[in-house]
Amino acid sequence: MGKSKTKNQKKSRLSANHVAEEVFGAVPHSFVFHRGQVGKNVGQLVEDMRRVMEPFTAESLKVRKKNVLKDFVAVAGPLGVTHFMIFTKTPSSVNMRLARLPKGPMLHFRVTKYSLIKDVVSSLKRHRMHEQQFTHHALLVLNNFGSEGMHVKLMATMFQNMFPSINVHKVSLNAIKRCVLVNYDPVSQEIEFRHYSLKVVPVGMSRGVKKLMQEKFPNMSKFEDISELLMKGANLSESEAEQDGDHNITELPQIYSGRGNMASQQSAVRLTEIGPRITMQLVKIEEGMGEGNILYHAVIAKTEEELQEILIRKEAQMKEKQERKKKQEQDVAQKKALREENKKRSMAGIKRKRQEEEEHDPEVEDPGNQDNRPPVVESDDEAEYYRQAVGEEPDEDMFPAAKRRQRPERPSGGPFKKRKPSGPGGKPRDRMEGDRDRKEGKKFGGKKFGDGGKQFGGKKFGDRDKRFGGKSERGKKFGGDGGSKFKGKPRPGGFKKGPGGAKGGFKQRKGKS
Repeated sequence: MGKSKTKNQKKSRLSANHVAEEVFGAVPHSFVFHRGQVGKNVGQLVEDMRRVMEPFTAESLKVRKKNVLKDFVAVAGPLGVTHFMIFTKTPSSVNMRLARLPKGPMLHFRVTKYSLIKDVVSSLKRHRMHEQQFTHHALLVLNNFGSEGMHVKLMATMFQNMFPSINVHKVSLNAIKRCVLVNYDPVSQEIEFRHYSLKVVPVGMSRGVKKLMQEKFPNMSKFEDISELLMKGANLSESEAEQDGDHNITELPQIYSGRGNMASQQSAVRLTEIGPRITMQLVKIEEGMGEGNILYHAVIAKTEEELQEILIRKEAQMKEKQERKKKQEQDVAQKKALREENKKRSMAGIKRKRQEEEEHDPEVEDPGNQDNRPPVVESDDEAEYYRQAVGEEPDEDMFPAAKRRQRPERPSGGPFKKRKPSGPGGKPRDRMEGDRDRKEGKKFGGKKFGDGGKQFGGKKFGDRDKRFGGKSERGKKFGGDGGSKFKGKPRPGGFKKGPGGAKGGFKQRKGKS
């Protein structure tokens, strides 16, 4: 288990993080994106320029079609973004815009030629590009920007402010791994943008010693002594030895990463291009974020009178805009006041109406009620509705359906009660008692099937009923003398006489014997 951090370690860690945040917030940040349809190659150029501006740029900035420039400006403020690099494409050319936030100016460039990183790297025999180079910002080098002209000085200032400034007395040489060169040609007025990888190697030693310092041991099978390797450097290809001279040899003030790069020693600085390459021309300089006056134009030149006219027109537009905005604010305030007044008036009316209702009797007479008749109540019964509306009894044949006996209404909200079967005397009937009644013949006796058969007896179930009795000899077919089941009472004689004879039986169907 590792040791816990001490109090001093935690304090130093917090102070280091605080300093890092302050330094990170003080340096310029940028957005690199495109607007409109640009194609595959220009889209890759945007990605390569983000690579150049690392680590103080948005690497994975997502751009949608519906986004406008105001959206990026609104987001840039909280994130501390200071510069925009915008690429667009027209049918004739590729354009690039550099903007300083939040109030401009904006520089418009026309890209005449460009090469991507993959194109530059594929043309080199040996390239030096790795991820550690992009952990620190690039070193900016400006060339030939000292010529006269307001637009040239403004371009130089814009490029300088896009990269963090360097204090030569405190800078660490190990933090410088890349270099950006911006060269201005005053004759053709073209600007060349180049991106290089930086390497420092010691000088003043033979190629064999350099091989040993780089842990690349050469082939010594043809040497008799190691001194031949150190003194002559034989058997080494010419491509391994690079041409160094006074133009790139310097004395290092600090120890630099790499074998043999010691302080106060001679070392050579070598640059390897890693791309992209851009050749462009300045077209115009505009105030604000693309909505202000034209400060400089490379093609169109205007006289003083035209500039004064444009300035007067701009001032008139600004004045009209301010008046329109002021009028809108007044209209909004007036509508708000009118709304509040209507609200107060409506609340007073509601309060007055409630007071009047409380003062007067809530029961108001119906103006349509004449002769003190009771008010007509809607009813499903047509006869009752006619009686209430006309005041007379309806004729008997007017509403024949009203004569039907209506079911008594059950109490509102009360559940249905299940009725229990009652026996004689109003007592609840028992199941066993029902079985005894059935056994004694009470169910089919008495009132229903009693002596003489008042309901079904008599002519229908008499002793000599021709329809059911008759020739059945006192119902022998159903159990002899009246049947023991019915306790001596006459039973139905049999089925209806059919075509089978006097003995009854079932009715025969046609086609069957």
